[in-house]
Amino acid sequence: MKTQYYTATSLDGFIATEDDSLDWLFPLGELDDSSYPEFIADVGALAMGSATYEWLLRNAEKVAAETGSTWPYTQPAWIFSSRKLPVIKGADLRFVSGDVRPVHAQMRAAAGTRNIWIVGGGDLAGQFYDAGLLDELIVQIGSATLGKGKPLFPRRVLSPTLHLVSVRQMGAGLAELRYQVRRAG
Repeated sequence: MKTQYYTATSLDGFIATEDDSLDWLFPLGELDDSSYPEFIADVGALAMGSATYEWLLRNAEKVAAETGSTWPYTQPAWIFSSRKLPVIKGADLRFVSGDVRPVHAQMRAAAGTRNIWIVGGGDLAGQFYDAGLLDELIVQIGSATLGKGKPLFPRRVLSPTLHLVSVRQMGAGLAELRYQVRRAG
């Protein structure tokens, strides 16, 4: 079982525009041509920040057209937010706030032997990293630049550095890098 941050980023390191748009990403490749199908098959629980959750709410029609459902996940999801957010019918959601450590324990119990996916955003993934709970970063780098926006991983990671495990080209617009998080000592 791993806790993984699986995401896409622009070439200049942003996962979304300043107004949380992902429109830059969709022309770069097809979901079925990526590692996503095999990745999601091994996921037993999800963690998501409120901006990512609200993006799903705002883009429910796009999500349904792409995946067949306004909530495309069968796994239980923990939504980190300090605000009260609307609930998506039929989704297994748990709204939480605060320290990621006790929530991670709940997610591990729900996931069993399967992986935990930190869906987004970058700061939430950083909180799991800070707590020593993040095992892997899987980053698809797109051939687009945004200039500014929501950062991929707003943390300084210098010693030990991340360990590059694999590189994969996905069409003409994306490259996937997999990094293992090294622990000190």
